[in-house]
Amino acid sequence: MLKLNKLVEKRDAEGILEYAKEFHGHICPYLALGIRASLIAMEELGVGRLDYSGSVDESILAIVETNSCFTDGVQVATGCTLGNNSLIYVDTGKTALTLVKRETWEGVRVYADSEKLRELYPPRATKLFNKVVKERRGTPEERKELWRYWEEIAKEFLHLPKDYFKIERVKVPPIEQAPIFESIRCSKCGELVMAPKVVYINEKPYCRACAGEEIPAIIGRGITSWRCSK
Repeated sequence: MLKLNKLVEKRDAEGILEYAKEFHGHICPYLALGIRASLIAMEELGVGRLDYSGSVDESILAIVETNSCFTDGVQVATGCTLGNNSLIYVDTGKTALTLVKRETWEGVRVYADSEKLRELYPPRATKLFNKVVKERRGTPEERKELWRYWEEIAKEFLHLPKDYFKIERVKVPPIEQAPIFESIRCSKCGELVMAPKVVYINEKPYCRACAGEEIPAIIGRGITSWRCSK
């Protein structure tokens, strides 16, 4: 990842996109848009990609408002991920990133308007997207054609002028650092559970699945309820 940090330092958007392709699985416009928004936010805030020390301390936080391809671009470019507790997901359904310094809680929010970006899509690409992705009925040849369009548009998105975005300085309410909790064993399945997630029934500890509770989960539509079949 040292090479990736250097690419971000040099603002080499194409190089970052190649790393993002490996992480995300393919190249698409909103993956590139997440990279572009991240580079703008880092420049505006005067920070670089999260390094070893920064990720341990959660010194920079990325707050995203969508669980789309955009967010994977943000994770790769900023180094803020769900696993290192530097990525915060707020389920507004907006294509937006807020990058914030924990030290001062000063942040920069970058919002992209999909209607404004629509003018950059060739009509054929939009038609293919509707058929292949939205309707799930494209042929293998149409899928390949769409991916070719996607790569072309993505490379254009990497260098979008700032006036395509809404960029604003924000003050973010303090967010706690990830606490370390003890683990408690579920009375039914025997698996260890993070203490705040334990449900007590007749004074016995259970995981939410064994307790038959609905569990918050992030799926394609955002945060919803999940009932485990366990």
